[in-house]
Amino acid sequence: MRIGVLTAGGDAPGLNAAIRAIGQRAWRDGHEVIGISNGWAGLAQEYAGTPLRADQLRDVIGQGGTLRGTARFDLDAPPGGRERVLAAINEHLDALIAIGGDGTQRISHWLAERHAPVVGVPKTLDNDLPGTDYCIGFDSAIALVAESLDRLHTTAASHHRVIVVETMGRSTGWVAALGGLAGGADLIVIPEFPMSMRDVLDHVKARRRAGLGYSIIVVAEGVNLATLGGVEAGELSREGVRGAPLASRGVGPFVAARIEEHGEVEVRTTVLGHLQRGGSPTAYDRVWATRVGAGAYDAVAAEHFGTIPVVHDNRVVLSPLADVAIGQRPVPRELYDLCAAFF
Repeated sequence: MRIGVLTAGGDAPGLNAAIRAIGQRAWRDGHEVIGISNGWAGLAQEYAGTPLRADQLRDVIGQGGTLRGTARFDLDAPPGGRERVLAAINEHLDALIAIGGDGTQRISHWLAERHAPVVGVPKTLDNDLPGTDYCIGFDSAIALVAESLDRLHTTAASHHRVIVVETMGRSTGWVAALGGLAGGADLIVIPEFPMSMRDVLDHVKARRRAGLGYSIIVVAEGVNLATLGGVEAGELSREGVRGAPLASRGVGPFVAARIEEHGEVEVRTTVLGHLQRGGSPTAYDRVWATRVGAGAYDAVAAEHFGTIPVVHDNRVVLSPLADVAIGQRPVPRELYDLCAAFF
């Protein structure tokens, strides 16, 4: 069997661990593993599949990035990209494992509805795929946020400053919420629970009245600028294709400037950006990426196409792709209330 593997969308720590698990399990059973370069582009444009060798995967469990490269590729502009992918799968592969987030799995579901032999793997730093407790890369991202906040606490306290930290997070605020909670942020602003600039300023002033001379504020890049008193500049990109990238909006610097303008306090901004994507995966990401990668191969071997291995109650279970291709999983109110409880 020729099993294709691709990684689509943004890179994330743990992708190579998942690819390694797929390859090792497939080779054990005598199958061929085809690495597809640059995500969907490697199928929609000129076919870019190359057989993977055992030596390529031997020591990659701790490597960040992705061996085969990835890309944010729009299959719908111009139209016809999905059909070209479907044709390439039928011509070159017996099965395809697509590792990616909500956009990737919506494409996977579309292909499966047309009887393509596709299995998904959940990957997104945003951790917002419905139906799974875990997505590859999320733990590494929040570990980076927490470590960064640990470092920023000391300099903020020393200089009696407010430091605004911008994290990744498109429609949901999982990275900001859990990274901020782990790193001891005293205010976290995420898309799910809009906050006005007055709320932010009141928080900063309340801390100063309480004798707390510094503040660490975490803001997800996808929060609504208009709610904070800003102006949105054109259509925004929610999946990394089409529209303005969310990171280009400058949410963190905007909030920092408003605080300094009205709060009579010195403010600095730290935009973590692609640091959250880079570097080696945490042990947690290595283990669970291996488990969902192995689960994806097992689904292919059993011909359970149109499915995706997800994590539920600390177990890997197979779920229909239709169950994860239905939008985003938001941060629940009770978790946000916990984040807000630490002043």
